[in-house]
Amino acid sequence: MTLNADLHCHSTVSDGLLAPAELARRAHGNGVELWALTDHDETGGLAEARAAAEEAGLRFVNGVEVSVSWGEDQTVHIVGLGFDAAYQPLLDGLAQVRGGRDSRAARMAAELDKVGIHGAYEGALKYVGNPALISRSHFARYIVELGHAKDVKSVFDWWLAKGKPGYVSHPWATLEDALGWIHGAGGIAVIAHPGRYRLTKAELRQMFGVFKDLGGRGIEVISGSHGEDEMREYARVAREFGFLASRASDFHGPGESWIDLGRLPPLPEDLTPVWSELI
Repeated sequence: MTLNADLHCHSTVSDGLLAPAELARRAHGNGVELWALTDHDETGGLAEARAAAEEAGLRFVNGVEVSVSWGEDQTVHIVGLGFDAAYQPLLDGLAQVRGGRDSRAARMAAELDKVGIHGAYEGALKYVGNPALISRSHFARYIVELGHAKDVKSVFDWWLAKGKPGYVSHPWATLEDALGWIHGAGGIAVIAHPGRYRLTKAELRQMFGVFKDLGGRGIEVISGSHGEDEMREYARVAREFGFLASRASDFHGPGESWIDLGRLPPLPEDLTPVWSELI
C-alpha cells in the first residue's frame, strides 16, 4: 500500500518546536496522508493534534515514544501507535517514566557546570513547554544559544551523548513494561530508529528477538536519522523477523531535524507497512 505516512514526530508538548496543531497543518501541507504525533512519554498533545488533523482532512493515529532502558546503560525508544489514549495503565506508566526527568536534568546541569557551561538547568527550562518533560534537546538548544556548538546535533556529538561531559545515565521503563502498556491499550509497538543505538550487531539482534518474543510488531525501516545503508539493513531485519515496517521522520522542528515531515523515501515494496493494521 503506497501511502505518504509519517508516524514519528514531536511537538512542544515534549521536545519539538511546533505545537501539535501546527505540526498537523505542516504535515498536511507537505502531502502527508497518515500522521502520528509521538511525544516522549506523554500523550497530552494528542487531542489537539487529532482535532487539527481532522480539520485539515488528514488521517491521524495516536502515538507516543516511550523511553526504555536496555542492557548496560543504553536508552532505546519504543513507539506506540493506534492505542486507546484513555487507557489508565498506560497513562500511569508514562507518568512514572516522566517522573525521573527533572532529577536527571539537575544531574546533567551539575556535570555541565564542571566543564564551564553554567546555568544549564535554568537555560534549558527556557525551551521547555512542560517542565516535567525537560530533555537533552532542551539542554542542547541552550548550549547552541551560548555559542558552544553550531547546532543541536553537534551538541549531542560533543556534550550530551554517552561518554561525553553532560551525559548521565538514568533508569527508564523496562522493555516488558513499555510493551505491556502499549499492548494493553490496544496499540502496536515499533522499535524507533534502530540505527541510532550504540549497540553491536549481536546486541541489536538480541534486542530484536526479545522485542518480538514480548509481542513487538514493528520497526522503523525508513527514518529521518537512517542513511541508505541503514534503511537497507533494517529492511533486511524486518524481513528476517517478520516485523511490520514503519516510515518516520522523527521531526522536531524546522532547521533542527534531519528531514521534514512527509519528505521520506518510500518503504521497499515487499515489506508489510505498519499502517496496514492501523487504517
